[in-house]
Parts: sequence; structure tokens; C-alpha cells
Amino acid sequence: MPSPGPGSPQRVGVRELRDNLTTFLREARQGSAFLVTSHDQVVAELRPPPPEAAPRRQPGVLAGRIRLAPDFDETPPEMIDSMEAPLG
Repeated sequence: MPSPGPGSPQRVGVRELRDNLTTFLREARQGSAFLVTSHDQVVAELRPPPPEAAPRRQPGVLAGRIRLAPDFDETPPEMIDSMEAPLG
């Protein structure tokens, strides 16, 4: 049965993991790590996920600080003329 202490992960066989999966998952959630072995060979690791990184962008952080020109979405007439002009 699981009882790893702090430090290196405890080794656990596939059969023991399968028979006590709920217990191992509960302990992993609490910070324990396990090396899953089959025939004395490590085949997997069971450990808690890394802490989630804070998002790099915070929505709304620049609210009220960015201004767009009133004609931002208007296409200048000379640009329209050049796009509609015949080729060559």
C-alpha cells in the first residue's frame, strides 16, 4: 500500500497500482510521486501535475489606455481606386 515520504518517488508494481488505483491517485493529488514498475523496470511515473502557470495576458489590463483613430476602419479613396483599376 502507498506510504511514500518526501524525497524520491516510491516504486509500485503495475498489479498493486491497478488494485489500489484510487488510493494512489488520492496520494498523488496530495503531492506524492510513484514510479510504476513491470518486472522491475520503470514503465511510468505517477505524480501530481505541475502548478498551472499564470496566463501571460490579462484580459482588460490595457482597457482605457489604447485609443484608435476615428477613421481606423475607413479605407482611403485612393487605395480603393488603385484596387479597382484595371491591370497593366
